[in-house]
Amino acid sequence: MPSQERPDRGQQAPDRGQESDAERRKRRAQFLRELNEAKALRDRVQPRRARAARMRQQMRMRTFRW
Repeated sequence: MPSQERPDRGQQAPDRGQESDAERRKRRAQFLRELNEAKALRDRVQPRRARAARMRQQMRMRTFRW
């Protein structure tokens, strides 16, 4: 089955090479918005895991050296 995906990728590569920076930035902004929305949803659905992740991040930041 992966052999079927490869021709599609080959067709998309030239198109993406010609897209403008504005289009790329727009797609990236949309992706980041959706990613943040998905993370917020996950945090609401699994509050215990979200709290543990926040605690781990805080510990990382406390031990980080500038």
